[in-house]
Amino acid sequence: MYDVIIIGAGPAGLTAGIYAVRRALKTLIIEKTAVGGQILLAKDVENYPGFDCISGRDLAEKMGNQARDLGVEIVMGEVTGMDLNGEIKTVITRENQYRGKAVIIATGRTHKKLGIKGEEKFAGKGVSYCATCDAPFFKDRTVAVIGGGDGAVNDALYLSEVAKKTYLIHRREHLRAEEVRQKKLLERGVELILDTVVEEINGNEFVDSISIRNVKTGEIKKLDVDGVFISIGSVPSTLMAKGGGVEVDDKGHIVVNKDQETNISGVFAAGDVTGGIMQISTAVGEGCIAALSAYKYIKNHNRQ
Repeated sequence: MYDVIIIGAGPAGLTAGIYAVRRALKTLIIEKTAVGGQILLAKDVENYPGFDCISGRDLAEKMGNQARDLGVEIVMGEVTGMDLNGEIKTVITRENQYRGKAVIIATGRTHKKLGIKGEEKFAGKGVSYCATCDAPFFKDRTVAVIGGGDGAVNDALYLSEVAKKTYLIHRREHLRAEEVRQKKLLERGVELILDTVVEEINGNEFVDSISIRNVKTGEIKKLDVDGVFISIGSVPSTLMAKGGGVEVDDKGHIVVNKDQETNISGVFAAGDVTGGIMQISTAVGEGCIAALSAYKYIKNHNRQ
């Protein structure tokens, strides 16, 4: 039996855990994959206050260690169901059932897929969604990054340090990433292929090329590459929350008020799963608010 059960150990979930346990709440965090969430995918974090530059892994480690040192219990497991009705909530994983007075959902987001021929076939055989995870496999080889936002540019910059040749392919005329990051692309020798979409990923056992089409001219050609890194955004991980009756908007984000409260009493949400500006600092702020709101909720109910 816990006071607060937090689902997700990214920046929002870890911050919520830190604030909850400092309010003397018995706190559990359940994480499906790895403590740190999406920040584990960032090679360098340069916009989080207090650090000129820190790797995503180091920042995640610091956050996780701080939460554990303060007394937050962190368990690994995939949530398969939730019963959020009533004063006592139940969170179900494949291994256990956990009961708590309040629940904070901080499940973050999952990578979008292109949905093209060859993507599923070559997943793990040249197709990747995590540059920082898989870049070492492509040392001195040729790779293509698909996307035009900050994530895609960061992936291309990182890969350019290890790959022989790096392409960045974007379907529009201009990239959406920060201008300072775009400038670094040119400095690193990353070749931009704009107004272009990937039609198919080709190969035998492993990727050996991609078929690309210029959206303005209609020209189709093959580009020889050894790896394809897909970085076209993400979608909120809200399937279990929706199944538990939590309200989401038309884009799948959990609907919350200024106190991070959902439509269910005693259930809160924080971080990328709520939409808005998806930054570490935003997630940290929402995690803090969610924990303090959960504390207030539990305190008020204990008086009744």
